[in-house]
Amino acid sequence: MADSAREPRDGALAPPAPDADEALMLAYAAGDAAAFDRLYARHRGPLYRYVLRQVRDAGAAEELFQDVWMNAIRARASYAPTAKFTTWLYTLAHHRVVDHWRQRGGVALVSLDDGDDGDGTGALVDALPGPRTDEPETRVASRMTAERVREAISALPPAQREAFVLHVESELPLADIARITGEGVETVKSRVRYAYAKLRSALGDAR
Repeated sequence: MADSAREPRDGALAPPAPDADEALMLAYAAGDAAAFDRLYARHRGPLYRYVLRQVRDAGAAEELFQDVWMNAIRARASYAPTAKFTTWLYTLAHHRVVDHWRQRGGVALVSLDDGDDGDGTGALVDALPGPRTDEPETRVASRMTAERVREAISALPPAQREAFVLHVESELPLADIARITGEGVETVKSRVRYAYAKLRSALGDAR
């Protein structure tokens, strides 16, 4: 687990606002347990979905999810806001996922890009449910579409899936994803572009 607790390093940021994630983490490091509760409430959903997308097993995802938070707790004394809190947290998560696969001799987070990227700029919203959620037919169609989206994301090559989830579900900018994964911004951009192209191909008839 030692690799999992590695911390990202970056240039200094401006002093955080009182309610910012970085300020809350500093407050927690100083002994304010309620500050950690607020951080956990803010980030537990996106972080869990990120881990689940990477390991595709609910039991393993729950274990790794808890490990990430435990690593954050252990690192609180040495925490410094040299990067955004989300970048710091997802870097811990990235390392833990990599360790998970390394320990099992499994799939590495490497890109399997095939070069068929299309224009790469379209949104995935065409594949998401519409707003008429009160209609039974719409609810059924929405569930079916959501399942197709999950399956299509799960089928992406690991590096593309990670970049896509961080960019779209966790709403992190490409530069932050590059810091988290240790890749160049252009590499991350390509992975997101390939992911979009493959998802559009897989979900082309989902409207």
